[in-house]
Amino acid sequence: MQYTSQDVQSFVAEEDVRFIHLAFCDVFGRQKNIAILPSELPRAFSYGIAIDASAIRGFGGQVHSDLFLHPLPQTLTLLPWRPEQGKLVQMHCRVSNPDGSPFENDTRSLLIRAVEEAGARGLRFSFGAELEFYLFCLDDQGNQTRIPVDQASYMDSAPDDRGEGVRREICMMLQELGIQPEGAHHEEGPGQNEIDFRYSDALSAADNAMAFRRVVKTVAARNGLWADFSPRPLENAPGSGFHINISVQSATGEDLLGPMIAGILRHIGEITVFLNPLEGSYTRLGRDKAPRFISWSAQNRSQLIRVPAAEGEFRRAELRSPDPAANPYLAYALLIWAAMDGIARKLPLPPAADLNLFTADESTQARFARLPESKEAAAALAASSDFLRAHLPRTLIDSYCL
Repeated sequence: MQYTSQDVQSFVAEEDVRFIHLAFCDVFGRQKNIAILPSELPRAFSYGIAIDASAIRGFGGQVHSDLFLHPLPQTLTLLPWRPEQGKLVQMHCRVSNPDGSPFENDTRSLLIRAVEEAGARGLRFSFGAELEFYLFCLDDQGNQTRIPVDQASYMDSAPDDRGEGVRREICMMLQELGIQPEGAHHEEGPGQNEIDFRYSDALSAADNAMAFRRVVKTVAARNGLWADFSPRPLENAPGSGFHINISVQSATGEDLLGPMIAGILRHIGEITVFLNPLEGSYTRLGRDKAPRFISWSAQNRSQLIRVPAAEGEFRRAELRSPDPAANPYLAYALLIWAAMDGIARKLPLPPAADLNLFTADESTQARFARLPESKEAAAALAASSDFLRAHLPRTLIDSYCL
């Protein structure tokens, strides 16, 4: 629903809302918020709410420390984990400098810019996420452990799968937020879970991914557990992926899936540090179905990009290298720009790699370029990338590379 600022103030008064969360995220995708009272809403809409940027990674130093949050009324959401009396709502925010100019490292605004640039070319991108996470036990003092909640494996059922009830509660809460899960199941690792979303436009998909992580952590805590979204929390178990399904529709009706994939393949090395931002991200790649080589194929899960069996509006490409530590706003923006480059330059799609690259011999593997094998290598590619400099502010690139 397209709320206005006046609609929000009326809703807050009529629904007994006591607190408003103004939400944003740092450059690494960690959600932040400040809670304000309803009486502060007019000021928030008119002038913004000041924050100390020097305390937020990638947002600035102590010399230039003031930034302002401007709530976006159309993003008003009633948060479902509060009691009926004294309700809590949330709005996403645009971040600005004190002079009102856009803050260049506001990654949600960067995604909006990418979507607008695509729209100007008659292109519309849709995204769907498959996010994996682990559920771990707490100790007697409520501290985090690395003890998985169960020892179940892929698609096991209860009672072996002890996360079934947690996933059900997560899906119900997501539906209350207007987010439609497609499916939920136990993954291969002990205590590892996956919940998939229905595809949507890029901005909604990124907002949903942020909401998903918050819901999972909230529900886990309610059940005396903690949720881990790191790329590889257990040394001898599969890592967690953030598989991104992406499709493109053209105003002309042209089939652009091939050049879209070609553009992503062309730029994947340069953008890997943003899709896999932690040192631990690189211990996941090349193991347990996580790709190592820059390749694509239909349905083959050993490839970087696979094209699942689907027809019509469900035809898409699945990128399998990102992990849940990635900032979804930044990831989706970079994928849009990479895809648009492939489309604009009509890049040819390389031959499909219809083989298992995990078991292929060395001579076969040598035919394929590899993803960066360390964060240091990925950062070096990003730091020297003309493609990234054309789309991202230098300070944001430096946040990931220095």
